[in-house]
Amino acid sequence: MRISRVTLSAVVTAAVASVSLLAVILSANGSPVFAAQGPEPAPQSQPAPPTHPPHDMPAPTNLKVLPRNLSGQQVHEIMELWEGELGTRCKTCHAVDPKNVGPDGKPRFNYADDSKEEKQTARKMFKMVEEINANYIAKIDSSGAPVTCGTCHRGHLGPEPFAVPEKEHVH
Repeated sequence: MRISRVTLSAVVTAAVASVSLLAVILSANGSPVFAAQGPEPAPQSQPAPPTHPPHDMPAPTNLKVLPRNLSGQQVHEIMELWEGELGTRCKTCHAVDPKNVGPDGKPRFNYADDSKEEKQTARKMFKMVEEINANYIAKIDSSGAPVTCGTCHRGHLGPEPFAVPEKEHVH
């Protein structure tokens, strides 16, 4: 059975995003993220945290580099991971639709719209990362973690150039 680079990368990205999201959720709830610990004692009559209704993620309609069989929730998790790695928000790549106003009175995003150049750039960069991982990183024994957006961007939309530190020459 052969799996395409894009499918494999999307699965790896989704898995990393899921594990990261799970760690954030567990740490936010006050539970340690260590699997070897036993159960915690029940909290003493503390009020339950407010619950928010689950946000329905519609099925994606314009996937061009991610696998088309991903659910809306899976795509949302990938996008949240990319937001963190790039230090950006949805509006960087996605256009708003002034005709589609949400219950808060603000226009919603048209995620299928391809009019923003940043979205085209993101797709090219995703393909580049996939190629680097499949054609280079995967061929190095014990190469470690795959390349991600964060490898270069480190939380900045435009990665800062690397400058080799000057060192003193001792002869």
